Amino acid sequence: MNSGASVVGDERIRLFVAYTLAPDDRERLFAWQLAKLAGSRARLVSAEQLHFTIAFLGERPRSELEPIAEVIGSAVQGAGPMPLELSRYRETRSVGMLVFGDPSGEATRVAEAIQRGLEKIGVYEREARPWLPHITVLRFRRPPRLHPELPVLGRVMPSEAAAYHSVLRRDGAQYDVLRSVALGGR
Repeated sequence: MNSGASVVGDERIRLFVAYTLAPDDRERLFAWQLAKLAGSRARLVSAEQLHFTIAFLGERPRSELEPIAEVIGSAVQGAGPMPLELSRYRETRSVGMLVFGDPSGEATRVAEAIQRGLEKIGVYEREARPWLPHITVLRFRRPPRLHPELPVLGRVMPSEAAAYHSVLRRDGAQYDVLRSVALGGR
């Protein structure tokens, strides 16, 4: 378990759990964003902020970080490779995302184990719909209704599972890794 950014005291912090991307995958995705999405009246998500969200926890006391990290560590033990394959671009009312398929089922299995563990310690309530592997690439006030050519990525493999601190800023959220665990098969 690696420690990232530090948080002091027992203040409430915005937390989420996600799979991180390897630097080369982040850079390839960001190059595609610049080439295909720039100028669309939407804000690009920066390369260092790209990730696969597993669970958004919201405002939580900092003291819950260690139990959350333990859940992540337990869930990823023995995890195999998690190759994800890009399937489509999708827009919701406020974000544009790349949606991935999980042919091995391993990324979904571990994400669901993390969600169950977080629910068990009382910091998360699972959604009724199944986990959807996706990366948010755009944020907007009104959907631009884009139909971009998809990037050619091959398989993307998450490199770590991490607890993130989300800091809201005027120019967008900043995500800092607080604790992370390397994933097997990477």
